[in-house]
Amino acid sequence: MKKPHTLHIRNMVCPRCLKVVNQELDKLDLQPLAIQLGEVKLEQEPTAVQLQQLRESLQENGFELIEDKKAELVEKIKIALIGLIRSGEVEHLNVNVSDYLAQELGRDYHTLSTLFSAEEGLTIARYVVLQKVERAKELLAYNELSLSEISFKLGYSSVAHLSAQFKQVTGMSPSEYKKAAAPLRKPLDNVN
Repeated sequence: MKKPHTLHIRNMVCPRCLKVVNQELDKLDLQPLAIQLGEVKLEQEPTAVQLQQLRESLQENGFELIEDKKAELVEKIKIALIGLIRSGEVEHLNVNVSDYLAQELGRDYHTLSTLFSAEEGLTIARYVVLQKVERAKELLAYNELSLSEISFKLGYSSVAHLSAQFKQVTGMSPSEYKKAAAPLRKPLDNVN
């Protein structure tokens, strides 16, 4: 049996992304064996024509085929962090984010951190803060949880800590944000 061909795709950060990518693969008659955030496994390698068509269709939908090992690893870091933050499990994390990433990706954190900073122009710690603030915006917009509950869910030590980071990133407090007529959220793949 042939080894499956793996494609890595940038900006696949949510279940809707999986659906869109799957539809684009179907259009090109590329049936995935497995599809998950950031990665597609195909039974066989696509032809050069299929690969070019896939690049174009992905780009039209805000995705990008990753063909560089460094970019591939950076995308895996982002997916791991977004998954952690959106899971609501941050508060239950018994290790810090650096240990979590090293364990999740099987790489030394220093290597991951250096690569991420070089490729993205910001630190992993800053990226985590930006992702947490975007998640806080989303949870505030749903209006289902108190600020204290949101703070706990995102792993903050206090509401004051969340509020300080929120204001530093957005220029307004969480309560000011909540009162704003049109919430100013960014798509997850544009947070940086």
